[in-house]
Amino acid sequence: MATQSGAIRSLFLDGPAGQLEALLNSGAENATHAALVCHPHPMFGGTMHNKVVFHATKALNSFGFPVLRFNFRGTGLSHGEHDHGRGEIEDVRAALDWLDGEIHLPLIFAGFSFGAAIGLGAACADDRVKALIGLGTPVAPVDERSYDLKFLRSCDKPKLFVSGGRDQFGPRPQLQALVNSLPEPKKLVIVESADHFFEGRLLEMREVVEAWLKESVLK
Repeated sequence: MATQSGAIRSLFLDGPAGQLEALLNSGAENATHAALVCHPHPMFGGTMHNKVVFHATKALNSFGFPVLRFNFRGTGLSHGEHDHGRGEIEDVRAALDWLDGEIHLPLIFAGFSFGAAIGLGAACADDRVKALIGLGTPVAPVDERSYDLKFLRSCDKPKLFVSGGRDQFGPRPQLQALVNSLPEPKKLVIVESADHFFEGRLLEMREVVEAWLKESVLK
């Protein structure tokens, strides 16, 4: 790995509904990529400080990549109100624009749960994003919420999906069926005995992400 994590900068970036609260883990001078990590559902306690988001950030930053995470609209100090995923995809686009404008490197996207379902939609269609990571991707209906992930079927970028073997929002048969329907390159890794939040298995999740980055992005 290229470097240990750098300093963390607190900032606000301009979003479509106002300012978005964000943190940037600085990268190495010789960084090859920059990364964005998106958090889980804000109506159920999800913020950029979520443990899965934190560990994904550390995994990406360990290769020297600068890593941005932010609070969706209406979360923490971010302006606006929750928009049930519609406006949030625009928040992701604003964050990708900020990263591209500030750092000028190829981008990697990672999202957890709601952050994966929403963020993958923006990242798949963005030519600046070269690789995608979905953590705890929700493929089963959650309460009254369900996510249409059909857009992934036209996404030929390198894709990693990591979920827990006991993830109630990502049952293995449905997750496997989704991944089977997608174009290469792709990889699905199930962390056995882990729940949706990878409780007690966060380091294993992080190691999976790091190994995939080595074999698929830094090869």
